[in-house]
Amino acid sequence: MGLHAGCASSARRIVRRRWRMHQLPVAFPLERAGGLLFRLRFTTFAVVTVGCPLFGFLFCVFWSLLFNFEETTATHCGVQNYLPSISAAIGGETPQRYVWRFFIGIHSAPRLLVAVAYLHYYQGLHPSRLLRCAVNFLLNTLEILFLLLLTYVSSSENNDIHKIAFCAFMLFSLSHMFLTNNIWGQLRRHPFTAEEQKSYFWKKSLSVFNLGTFSLSLLAYYWHNEYCQPGVYTIFSLLEYLVVLSNMAFHMTAWWDFGNKELLVASPNEVKRI
Repeated sequence: MGLHAGCASSARRIVRRRWRMHQLPVAFPLERAGGLLFRLRFTTFAVVTVGCPLFGFLFCVFWSLLFNFEETTATHCGVQNYLPSISAAIGGETPQRYVWRFFIGIHSAPRLLVAVAYLHYYQGLHPSRLLRCAVNFLLNTLEILFLLLLTYVSSSENNDIHKIAFCAFMLFSLSHMFLTNNIWGQLRRHPFTAEEQKSYFWKKSLSVFNLGTFSLSLLAYYWHNEYCQPGVYTIFSLLEYLVVLSNMAFHMTAWWDFGNKELLVASPNEVKRI
């Protein structure tokens, strides 16, 4: 008995030593060890995530108007223009290019986390339509990745890649919006909460508005290149702004979808919520 007890005690000491060797050299207060390390309300998370590109966008446009007006509003045919296009505002001059890239870069990882959260959210609501939920997640991810590409490859650096990235971004963005509406439409047979009603209403409205303004911007762009009339490129630029802002507002509807959720970092024995 004594021999077996001694062997067992030695084995426990060896296990404890090996466990300590694999621990990270970070000290926590005793009351927090193994408990909750970080908590953030999802509404705050959503505001910060959408606020990054919004601030970057507004900074680039207003800085261009104030300090680089001639350079960013110039057109290929020399007609009067009063607003910079988004490509000119975010990628043509500095510091606008650096500010835009910084804010798009730091907001991308949280956007991907939100995409994963939506994947599990929709799978929980539609366990029989997992493929549709997976496609929606893929479209959302591709939208984010092509936004990164068109951000870091400006039109002044490589116009062809920038154009391809922009077209892909709009394709995946609009596809994601309308597939999201389709998924929400399947929920109408269940009673909506007040928050869900608001979210679905604004998702539908903003996706239609985004498609409408994008279509008009294409028409204005064609009209400008075909006839080169004064002010037409200004209309195109304004429509571009509305496309970007409505896209941001669409993603901000996560405020209602996850309003009662929190982002937690805790040990496995704690309750985990998204």
